[in-house]
Amino acid sequence: MQTDNTSESLSTKAAAAFRGYRAGDVARMDELVEMLTPILWHTARAQGMAEGSAQDAVQTAWLRLVENADRVKDPQAVMGWLIVTVRRECWRVTKSASREDHEVDADHPDDLPDPSTMAVRRESHRILWAHLQRLSPNCQALLRVIAFADRPDYAAVSEALKMPMGSIGPTRGRCLAKLRASLTDDPAWGGAL
Repeated sequence: MQTDNTSESLSTKAAAAFRGYRAGDVARMDELVEMLTPILWHTARAQGMAEGSAQDAVQTAWLRLVENADRVKDPQAVMGWLIVTVRRECWRVTKSASREDHEVDADHPDDLPDPSTMAVRRESHRILWAHLQRLSPNCQALLRVIAFADRPDYAAVSEALKMPMGSIGPTRGRCLAKLRASLTDDPAWGGAL
């Protein structure tokens, strides 16, 4: 029985690439990375991670997969395995960061931004994420995948979000315009966008 479920076909393609990698075709890992990184990026950003931390979480997931490739029993599960690994890494980083926020580095006190700068930055991030969450779920998903990536793979985005490739750019533009208008109307934001 053939299915039109896009995430299943992506999962099946990922499984095939992973099987090839485990069979010794190292180039298949490149294919797997290109195929799944947009989804992993979206997963990390959905956890509220900043761009750099999201990149680190995704890189860590890929490293863990290489280290544990033979522990993934069913290649069909590789996409889910990577998503769970990214989520766990995000949780670990968030937990570690909250501990670090309460510690002061006595050797390098000048490396830390002053408290007022940190407070303004946190408030700006809070406001931005609050406005992003007011957008439609489709806009949220698209912006998390596209807006924060340097070079998104539109084919993978299209497949992952079940969106025609030709509508990704225009939809992104409309979503960003809605976000910009929402932020501009918010006096707490101050029209800084």
